Amino acid sequence: MEARRYIGGAERRARLALRQRLAAGSRAAVPEQVAESLVALHGTDPATVYLAVGARLADPAKTVPETERALYEDRALVRMHGMRHTVFVFPAALTPVVHASTGLAVAARERSALLTHMAAAGAPDAAWLREVEESTLAALARRGQATAAELARDEPRLREQFVYGAGKSYEGLHTVSTRLLKVLGAEGKVVRGRPLGSWTSSRFRWALAPEHEELDTAAAQAELLGRWLTACGPATEADLKWWTGWRVTEVRRALSAIGAETVELDEGTGFVARGDAEPAPGPGGPRAALLPALDPTAMGWQHRDWYLAPELRPQLFDRSGNVGPTVWWEGRVIGGWAQRPDGEIVWRLLDVDGVGREARAAVEEEAGRLRGWLGTARITPRFRTPLEKELVA
Repeated sequence: MEARRYIGGAERRARLALRQRLAAGSRAAVPEQVAESLVALHGTDPATVYLAVGARLADPAKTVPETERALYEDRALVRMHGMRHTVFVFPAALTPVVHASTGLAVAARERSALLTHMAAAGAPDAAWLREVEESTLAALARRGQATAAELARDEPRLREQFVYGAGKSYEGLHTVSTRLLKVLGAEGKVVRGRPLGSWTSSRFRWALAPEHEELDTAAAQAELLGRWLTACGPATEADLKWWTGWRVTEVRRALSAIGAETVELDEGTGFVARGDAEPAPGPGGPRAALLPALDPTAMGWQHRDWYLAPELRPQLFDRSGNVGPTVWWEGRVIGGWAQRPDGEIVWRLLDVDGVGREARAAVEEEAGRLRGWLGTARITPRFRTPLEKELVA
């Protein structure tokens, strides 16, 4: 029986720097190339998308206009619900794959939960909700893009409220518009449109989702997993299950369908895309990067010891497991950064093992690149971490 090839941490970090476009020689020309390389950009915090793109563009001055073009003019990138019911930005061609592989199951749970909560509160039933849904989608089609408040002027029933968790510690008043639009997003019927205000705004308009073909779920899962392994492999089964949010049986079925190859990792058995087990070329050029909170590279794997020392996590993650802004060198996290109210970019190294003058100079150069394209924009991560708060203070 042929022995599995061992891929150690150093080789994984070299692959990461090249494929995640963290090396100067691998930077992208346009945001579409960044999204293709990473498969998905975290979109929960709107600034993350732009900061993740800017860190990987050869000319970061193009970050805001080019990302807005791709998102809102060419619609080459689409912001929608995806894996683990998280908002991501995907290449438009990938939206039917995400919808079939992940969105359908999430959407079914979300609609069922909404109907259950409404029934418990004595709110109207499923037939009423379907009428409101159809009226809302028709109003959105007429408007092109609209806020929830604008849609409620066309369909007043969206303003209806019901009590969620009555008598519980988490009791709250929910508005139909908020919950219904979330369900429609998971079902792939609506997507996030232009923000209200600047690119840092978290208030969005809604738009009808682009039409797409309905794919077989198993085939779509195989397609998505194959893309992710090409960009992020090798990975363990646990990494794949965590990233996709699928059941382990679905992960194994997709691995079999794409003919994934097994390799040996420090964590145990890992997987790479077919034909990707051989040594990869080095990334070349300086490998420093300042990545934003929730960046897809920092959040890409469940097992992170090979690029993030465990002792750094308490300072770089919040209590819910969300990563803050990170400083990278040679494919590993070595510190964190923040933007102060006056616009200054400040950073601190937490792991200085093997980090010399070249690395520090490269990190400072990246901080200058970031200062340059941000201009007057001010960034505060939605999920604050201990180090980020300390640097700002």
